[in-house]
Amino acid sequence: MAVVEESLRLEADKTLSFGNYIVKEKQKITDFEVDGDIYKIRTHNEVTRLSKNGKLLLETVPGATVHNLKVTEKLTTFSIEGFEDTSVTLELESDTNYSIYVNDVNIDKLKTGLSGKINFSIDLNSEPQTVKIEKH
Repeated sequence: MAVVEESLRLEADKTLSFGNYIVKEKQKITDFEVDGDIYKIRTHNEVTRLSKNGKLLLETVPGATVHNLKVTEKLTTFSIEGFEDTSVTLELESDTNYSIYVNDVNIDKLKTGLSGKINFSIDLNSEPQTVKIEKH
């Protein structure tokens, strides 16, 4: 896998791939429409942030590349790559329990607060890591 040169793209399977953790200058795309939803991406080596309809969907610090993001009612899945230990924040459903899996290993069980945000760290290296967040 590699960085997403165009910053944000819709894959053939209707998932989203985005982010370029290599560039130092900010790259930004606004008004990227998919099935009536409007996405906005800001990405560079310090942060990658994807918003959907004006709300945070996923953010990484430092920047990362996310491949094949798919969000359903019960499951969120994606692959992620970057250079180092990375903090990932997702905005999901408020006051809900979730299990987080990285490469099929359960790393945490969290309950979202009123904001619906969860945050976890993942050690990124040369190989993409597979993430699955399951709603209970």
